[in-house]
Amino acid sequence: MREVEPLRSRVDRVLGEYLAARLDEVGTPGGGAGDGHRDLAEREFVSQIADLITRGGKRLRSVLSVLGSMGTGAAADDEIVRASACLELLHACALIHDDVMDRSETRRGGATVHRWFAARHADGAWRGDAVQFGAGAAIAAGDLCLVWADRLLRESGLAAAALERGRPVYDAMRAETIRGQYLDLAAQAGGWFDLDDALTVARAKTAACTTTGPLRFGGTLAGASADLLAAYEAYGLALGLAFQLRDDLLGAFADPAVIGKPSGDDLRDGKCTVLLAETYQRLDPPGRLHLRRLTDAGERDAVPQIRGLMIETGARDAVQERIEQLGKRAVEALGGGAGSRGGVAIDAAVRESLTGLVGAVTED
Repeated sequence: MREVEPLRSRVDRVLGEYLAARLDEVGTPGGGAGDGHRDLAEREFVSQIADLITRGGKRLRSVLSVLGSMGTGAAADDEIVRASACLELLHACALIHDDVMDRSETRRGGATVHRWFAARHADGAWRGDAVQFGAGAAIAAGDLCLVWADRLLRESGLAAAALERGRPVYDAMRAETIRGQYLDLAAQAGGWFDLDDALTVARAKTAACTTTGPLRFGGTLAGASADLLAAYEAYGLALGLAFQLRDDLLGAFADPAVIGKPSGDDLRDGKCTVLLAETYQRLDPPGRLHLRRLTDAGERDAVPQIRGLMIETGARDAVQERIEQLGKRAVEALGGGAGSRGGVAIDAAVRESLTGLVGAVTED
């Protein structure tokens, strides 16, 4: 994966410079000049967004977008890296809003945005409800990330024709992200433990905006052929599902200190993951009723029992096996196995990097 680490570093540099520029706008004409309290509040607001974005993240979306462009034979110039970095701002919007919806306390080893602002409200003895203030501030922060993403893309330096080609893919990614988030909420509220529903949510919420969308975005910006875009679609769908299933396993069983966010929140809240759906369908009627009672209670004390059911029913092993099969499917889409798309023209170094990412996502 010799292409991946240098690309991550370049994306980090773009984001650092872009966010520093947004901070510099605070306290300047048109950027919040005037009242000292207002300047402080706005600087805290922008600083918290910048801190979330820069303190962690794999930059997978941006890297895949650049690789999608490079797969056509195009160079990884500064313009495509800047354009691809906008996907990290789009992702930050989704993370901030998702944490509000899930009532998460930590993200990337620090306080979630809504928790930080709730604490700021309480520490300052401000008027009103601190929790509501934190949620409102986080919603505004996520919205600002959307604006910044559009601005970074527009100011990337890419030719207008390239931006025009990529815009429909970019718009579809944003719409599918929001659709997936709502389906996630609805599935949790409705108590949907159906496997097909869980897979639909995973495709909409993760595959479309984490793998398939970014690859197609970068490829379209570079004028990729229909065959190459189709290969990206097949690869990205398989990898995206594997990525989400791996995230579900980590969210259920991993050490919070390692993953930088709480473990077991999705289990406590009864979120319709493939892992939970696999568990549910393997239980007999009394077992299903027991699982529903555990998730309906919404208590952290129920998490160990839910984990036990996932192991006892074989659901955890089944999800791991599904991840491995999806990994093989992703490699085959690039021309890396039997029944693959061997005729697709794709840069050899990019094929190697994309194959390496499959291993990184699917390794146990």
